[in-house]
Amino acid sequence: MKKTQRMKNNKIVRSVCYFTEKPSSYTTKKIDSIINKLNDKNYSIQTKRICCPNLSIKELDKLFDKSVYLSVGTLKISEASKQLNNFFKAKNVAFNLDLSKRNITETDTKILLKIIKNYPNKTFSFAYVFNNVHSSPFYPSASYNKNGFSIGLQPTDLSENCKSIDEWLIKLKFTWNEITKLFKNDNDFLGIDSSIASLFEGRSSFVNFIKRIGSNFSKSVTSDTYIKISNFIKENNPKPIGLCGFMFPCLEDFELATEYEKGNFSIERNIYLSLHSGLGIDTYPIGIDEKPKRIIEILSLLQGLSNKYKKPLSARFVSDGKAKIGQKTDFKNQYLKDVIVRKL
Repeated sequence: MKKTQRMKNNKIVRSVCYFTEKPSSYTTKKIDSIINKLNDKNYSIQTKRICCPNLSIKELDKLFDKSVYLSVGTLKISEASKQLNNFFKAKNVAFNLDLSKRNITETDTKILLKIIKNYPNKTFSFAYVFNNVHSSPFYPSASYNKNGFSIGLQPTDLSENCKSIDEWLIKLKFTWNEITKLFKNDNDFLGIDSSIASLFEGRSSFVNFIKRIGSNFSKSVTSDTYIKISNFIKENNPKPIGLCGFMFPCLEDFELATEYEKGNFSIERNIYLSLHSGLGIDTYPIGIDEKPKRIIEILSLLQGLSNKYKKPLSARFVSDGKAKIGQKTDFKNQYLKDVIVRKL
């Protein structure tokens, strides 16, 4: 697997996302100026992103090169079906489908299955959402509400050298306050999505942090760890926007992927954690021979839980287009760890 170069600085911004109805040269200049301000405060920037709801996938893709991550936000299933071929051809465009109120059937799973069959690498850029919230800078859940920009961090890196969760949370709060102060006079600043978004291994992995403070993943699941953290990131963010929850990116957090292979991160455990502290199913592997009926069952459960508890949830299943249940993946994606696929 190709490794991404580790950023030396642990103050990492995962995403600067500008939301606009009409992308223009102003949009990219604005993003660059935001990044320059963050760089001056010693933040490393991973990605710059633009979310635009008024253009088709094809139209938006033509406007920017691969250095900008793009999204058309939320599409209706009829729109998504018409644009699927352009989605396959696009350089770097994401979208999501809102299933909050639909009677979920095989029609809804066909979108995912077509992506898996034709361009499986594009599963990384697609998700189902339920009671989604606007203006999150994280893809593919991002959706437009009004013009402006939001910022999402990779906050697990700030846990380096921390001896406790409380020590890490203090660092998070300081960072949120610093960024809010930096952009307090900018009318375009929508806020910070304080979601916990882990990645790779070592200091960037939340599972690694759990081990470093003397616990293990399975034990942490039945403690108040995630509730404590998720409450803190909602209550102490000075300018919250977007999801502000706990992400459980199964294959992006490489040490969580290891737990998955051990059987410690089943789909049931993922949903349980998401119900009280998280945001849903994220980069979760799916075999090409998984039954559509099973996918419908899981999506229907997420819909029911999301509606019952009035909380945003999502589902992003990923496939390499070849691995069946019991076989090892070969994603050729630096952000996804290869694993032996388990049955949902």
